[in-house]
Amino acid sequence: MKIIKAQFKFPGGVHPPDKKSISNAAPLKILPVPSILKVPLVQHLGAPAKAVVKAGDKVKRGDLLAVAGGFISAPVHAPTSGTVKGFETLYAAVGRKVEHCVIEPDGLDERSNLIQPLPDWETREVKELIDRVAETGITGMGGAGFPTAVKINPPPGKTVHTLIINGAECEPYLTADHRMMLDRTEDIWTGIRILRKILGVKTVYVCIEENKPDAIEKFSQIECDDDVALVPLETYYPHGSEKQQIYVTLGKAVPSGGLPADIGCVVENVGTALAIKEAVVDGWPLDSRCVTVTGEIVKKPGNFFARCGTGYDVLFEAAGGFIENPAKVISGGPMMGFAVASTDVAITKTTSGLLVQSQKQTNRFTSLPCISCGRCNEVCPMRLLASDMSCAIEADDVDAAINLHVSDCFECGCCSYVCPSHRPLVQHFRRAKGVAALRKMLQSKEIAEKEAKAKAEAERKCAIAQAESKAEIESAKIDAAVADDEISKAWGEDAPKSPNVGAGGGQDFAGKKDGKGAGAQEIKK
Repeated sequence: MKIIKAQFKFPGGVHPPDKKSISNAAPLKILPVPSILKVPLVQHLGAPAKAVVKAGDKVKRGDLLAVAGGFISAPVHAPTSGTVKGFETLYAAVGRKVEHCVIEPDGLDERSNLIQPLPDWETREVKELIDRVAETGITGMGGAGFPTAVKINPPPGKTVHTLIINGAECEPYLTADHRMMLDRTEDIWTGIRILRKILGVKTVYVCIEENKPDAIEKFSQIECDDDVALVPLETYYPHGSEKQQIYVTLGKAVPSGGLPADIGCVVENVGTALAIKEAVVDGWPLDSRCVTVTGEIVKKPGNFFARCGTGYDVLFEAAGGFIENPAKVISGGPMMGFAVASTDVAITKTTSGLLVQSQKQTNRFTSLPCISCGRCNEVCPMRLLASDMSCAIEADDVDAAINLHVSDCFECGCCSYVCPSHRPLVQHFRRAKGVAALRKMLQSKEIAEKEAKAKAEAERKCAIAQAESKAEIESAKIDAAVADDEISKAWGEDAPKSPNVGAGGGQDFAGKKDGKGAGAQEIKK
């Protein structure tokens, strides 16, 4: 694979200590199936999956636990064979309660035949490959969890010409992607080839940060055509964001409120490429992922392949426990992760790592007023006015923040990282984005209700018009029948029926004596 240099640099950004040496030397380790699995039905962006099993059901690995709950959703599969014990509403890493399917493994880890391997994927139709990605529940493995089948199937009118594979892993401490690139290189490359076929693109860029020279070396040895290039990126945060990665690679900016497909690009994580290979070639749904367990107080930091639904405590035990009692546990990395209130949480398709911090590393502080230093504005990679948005949100003026494009914030944390007043900037923006999303949802609901009401009214008027028309026809028939009856009484059995009156230029009402009105003369006599 040829190597090219990134020609552009995005605005803003920061350079925190990467701390990757703590765990990047630990090879991938497959974790045994734990004694209990609590599988969340929300492991993706979009509508929750809908359960199709009940307590007492026997399942095999790969069986459906829940189907996609909408267009933007993904199914959830059993991570092992066993018995469904029931459903529990438990906290997820982001702090909200979601429904979990509790499975007691039987120790057999028996595989379902629901999904069959497609070793001849190169001869299959694109639609069949997209359907396979959808039915296996693959979502973005970089953290957002957007359903991949939707992402790789752009709507009509949007032409994709470039595929970018994200191997930057710019978040400090995390090394799961790094180890996958080292230990599963060929599988990732197969996944890239499948993506290339699905999207119908020639141009592919594989982006890896320069702090992973061994991964760069391994990918540079892959034999491929000249339309595929390896792009080493400067070690700089947030190079792993898809919009920033597109800019440094192509020099193109995604429009405000837009998607990469708007400028002809699709960005997929190396973990997603690996999951696609396993789904298509091997017939495995996405029921496990690689998780980094790291931190200065973790005894044996490492990178573990664990089944979705595995508890955090199981992973900590696999990492040897802690040197001292932890003060904070973060799901993800220090820049974009979520601090969890309890370790009684299960990993999902989007759990990239678990970071454990000591009391010394966790300093409590009080948020202070903005001093208008402008540092947050300087480091924002989206060129947003973070200080103005934060002050507006703090004053409950969410409309002002929306007008300043707060929805373009992807919560990278650069602003909070440099703020001398320790202001909760990301939390402010997350709140405003939530309000904006809620308003949009309510507006869509209102529009849908108005359209449904208008449709119902139109159908009502149509039904009334049809009923009136039918009534008029029936009335005309009755009038005609009455006329026939009256004519029969007046003329006897030889009287003509009313439908023939006046037809064909005249009829003989008197029994057709001469065909020229003679009958009428006879009546007169």
